[in-house]
Amino acid sequence: MASLSSEDACQHSEGLSLNDLESLPNLRSRSASISSTGSSGRVQLRHRVAQLMACVEDISSDDEIHEEVSRTLDEAFLRWGKKLKDKWQEFRLHLVTWNVGTASPPPDVTSLLQLNSLGPTTDMYIIGLQEVNSRITNFLSDLAFDDPWSVFFMTVLSPLGYIKLSSVRMQGLLLLIFVKHVHLPFVRDIHTRYTRTGLYGYWGNKGGVSIRMSLFGHTICFMNCHLPAHMENTEQRLDDFEKILEMQFEGEDIPSPMDHEILFWFGDLNFRIADYGIHFVRESINNKRFNLLWEKDQLNMAKKKEVFLKEFKEGPLQFKPTYKFDLYSEVYDTSEKKRKPAWTDRILWKVKNLCEVASKEGEFPEEENPISVTLNNYVSHMSYGISDHKPVTGTFKIEMKPLVSDPLVTLSPEGEWSAEHDVFMRYSTVPEFPSSAWDWIGLFQVTFRHVNDYVTYAWVEDDEISSNKDSKQVYMSASEIPKMGGEFLLCYYSNNLQSIVGISEPFQIQPSKTPIEGDLPEEESSWLQKPDNPESGGDSEKRRGI
Repeated sequence: MASLSSEDACQHSEGLSLNDLESLPNLRSRSASISSTGSSGRVQLRHRVAQLMACVEDISSDDEIHEEVSRTLDEAFLRWGKKLKDKWQEFRLHLVTWNVGTASPPPDVTSLLQLNSLGPTTDMYIIGLQEVNSRITNFLSDLAFDDPWSVFFMTVLSPLGYIKLSSVRMQGLLLLIFVKHVHLPFVRDIHTRYTRTGLYGYWGNKGGVSIRMSLFGHTICFMNCHLPAHMENTEQRLDDFEKILEMQFEGEDIPSPMDHEILFWFGDLNFRIADYGIHFVRESINNKRFNLLWEKDQLNMAKKKEVFLKEFKEGPLQFKPTYKFDLYSEVYDTSEKKRKPAWTDRILWKVKNLCEVASKEGEFPEEENPISVTLNNYVSHMSYGISDHKPVTGTFKIEMKPLVSDPLVTLSPEGEWSAEHDVFMRYSTVPEFPSSAWDWIGLFQVTFRHVNDYVTYAWVEDDEISSNKDSKQVYMSASEIPKMGGEFLLCYYSNNLQSIVGISEPFQIQPSKTPIEGDLPEEESSWLQKPDNPESGGDSEKRRGI
């Protein structure tokens, strides 16, 4: 487009002139006649904006028209901003960190998980535990079966529609992530890692465990750490955390934790309150003057000094230091050691400024950062007394422009389902989906706990009975369908992506009309002997990739 002088633009343009600016109602009505859809409408709009920019050169800040033009532009930007934000998605996280001191789960975690909250529904729970019982007998048992804490949280959350998405454990460190069923197709590229830092890197009593993923196309990493204890070990804590950051996902085709769009860092970080004596610290706590202690908190001091920590954010410490308490009480340590209270249990986060990165690379960012994090609540939970630490929770709102909005696989049951006859399901995939002969479709109860908690399954290729250019049909034998009926879901598991990539709407299976004899009649259990069932041995687990 040829450039115009301000005089030419204002005097000779048929679209915009100073006379137009002096009668803005007419300008608005004519602008409304320009279609905002289609390439011709956009070209006209760009042309008029260029003309406006030229005319602005001739408007003095003292002119009445200056204020009116500014107001009109502000209104336009607000309307456009709202239109863009309407396309964004809100995603709510509830994050827990708790040093459980080798204890068993408590009777109730309703308040810890805010299950009675009247606010928006939580989309994902992230639960980071430290000092889970890892004595050799317990640890070996937990390798063969889910540990008691995982079972406990699955029992609480699965009836509410959450599935255990992923978990990783290193001795006493445990990280669990639960997500609402509806989000499963949009959580991809899940990877877990751990880094030992105890005994110079040979022992896992200290270190970090991570789970990273792509959420609606955005990269997010969760890192649960247990760093060295004691007042004098500040530098060791910082060195260990830096080592964990460097070693997680090292040498893999995965961004480092710091290169994810969002990094959550939490755990028993073991930073203490320096300089002040125990009497001053306790007196400040008793008077709820927590701010007197903030400047001597070792983590706060390190964030001001250490470059790699400066981008991390944390909510205000408006709760009592969470360490060290007598068991089953709200009384600080009365033992002979009388440990000084400290905010050892923390939740921090870092958002990568993609607009800033684009500017440094010479690109002009066209819009604001496509993802943001807002802390809604940062509290401790004093009522839990199973260990000498109090749990800390952070509730977050993530606002993001979804980069992925369609599932890779869409599937649904066909016709009425019951154990009286074979049943059918149909699925379709997006063109770029990397399908595999080892993919399978599982039948799950709506309260299923994790990906292996299926009732039965069908191989997408072996059990295919028809296909066309748009979709494929798969069957399940009547003998594999639960005779009791109930509400179920179908999930498509991708072997290549190692995750559920498609999920159906809940549907009903009709109860069998024939008598049901015993808890598990022979015909009901026939699927257990299915040749490729992963629970029956053989190499089918390798085939199914789980």
